[in-house]
Amino acid sequence: MTECNTTSLQFGRLGRRDIVADFEGGTLTSDAGALLLQQVDQRLGLIDSIDHCIPDPRDPRYVIHQQRAMLGQRIIGIAQGYEDLNDHQTMRQDAALQVASGGHPEDDQPLASPSTLCRLENRITRQTIVDLHRVMVDQFLDSYEQPPAEITLDFDATDDAVHGDQEGRFFHGYYRHYCFLPLYVFCGEQLLCSYLRPSKIDGAKHSRAIVKLLVNYIRQRWPDTKIVIRGDSGFCRWKLMRWCDNHDVGYVFGIAGNKRLVRHIEPLMNEAEVRFLWTGQKQRLFGETEYAAFSWDRPRRIVMKAERMIEGVNPRFIVTNLPGTPAELYDNIYVHRGEMENRIKEQQLMLFADRTSCHDFLANQFRLMLSSFAYVLVQGLRRVALAGTEMEKAQVSTIRTKLLKVAARVRVSVRRVVFHLASSFPYQDLFRVIHQALLRPG
Repeated sequence: MTECNTTSLQFGRLGRRDIVADFEGGTLTSDAGALLLQQVDQRLGLIDSIDHCIPDPRDPRYVIHQQRAMLGQRIIGIAQGYEDLNDHQTMRQDAALQVASGGHPEDDQPLASPSTLCRLENRITRQTIVDLHRVMVDQFLDSYEQPPAEITLDFDATDDAVHGDQEGRFFHGYYRHYCFLPLYVFCGEQLLCSYLRPSKIDGAKHSRAIVKLLVNYIRQRWPDTKIVIRGDSGFCRWKLMRWCDNHDVGYVFGIAGNKRLVRHIEPLMNEAEVRFLWTGQKQRLFGETEYAAFSWDRPRRIVMKAERMIEGVNPRFIVTNLPGTPAELYDNIYVHRGEMENRIKEQQLMLFADRTSCHDFLANQFRLMLSSFAYVLVQGLRRVALAGTEMEKAQVSTIRTKLLKVAARVRVSVRRVVFHLASSFPYQDLFRVIHQALLRPG
């Protein structure tokens, strides 16, 4: 950071000692953990792959800030907790962010300014967005040494509240505010798609097209891997299910109850009620039936859960083409869909995917993807270096607080850039373990 010389600041006394502060500490950083993210990126080749997808129309003779460095600055900055472009007015001189982005830790060679980063965000095209999603899926595929026997792709939509006059904003009756409606696809903890949509559409809009693209792309690398699609009742659309049936793709979706389904589950609910009154304890019974809504092309298998709790009844329905008993399908497959909500929370709340304040819609889609790539970077750290440690299940905010926000003094010489991390850093041993794990061949 910029070194300042001012008069000292007095903060009273502690016993016989004066408490004094000044701005003569030299080049310091509070973000030395960005060096770990730099190593993760070198292992994954993530930012280089992103850079190759984005055409740079600038004249090289006049370029000061390389595009690759700007992407690193923005993605690592988000991972470190700096969600706004305005943050880079000061962070562009932070030594840790400079080094992690591939720059030099010099005050006279700062990183890109907010206006320069803004111009990058606003020259993204639709084709670039498609290419960037390929990078995201390739990162997922490359994370496996051998193709897995089966994968489950979780689909879910969420609201991204907006407070300006952004292109594509609409009022959503369910969420009761102006917003976008991004669609996420995860496989376990790994992100495959973050697709920004206006909110005037059905929640499942374009999901069938995305399923087609993902399944076809994955099968180019993993032709024998069984693929299962999972989602809540918002994705229970017969055209999507028909495509899955015709292309050997499994699915399990929630389905909203109606009068016909209530009639089917009524005997189970009555039995659950009798058992509850007899025992005074929660009762769960499972069954199945065939059902087709008026618009469907044919009947499909419906799994029913009849649950009676102290709080009342809780009937649930799912539609599936997977084999297995109703209890197995519900408890071992469908209910794990809820874990995806934690991943969306990491995106929205911890990596600022909702900072879509550009006017242009594509620029906001790119901002969503920058947040998504920050997630890929942190997830790479979690998967490669934190497995088997006390923080292997830690969320992004915990990883940031305990491992990335590390104070250090930076000393720059002709031959070396040395980060002297805080001697009182409580996670020194874990930091060393992570460093060694990232140095091992992938």
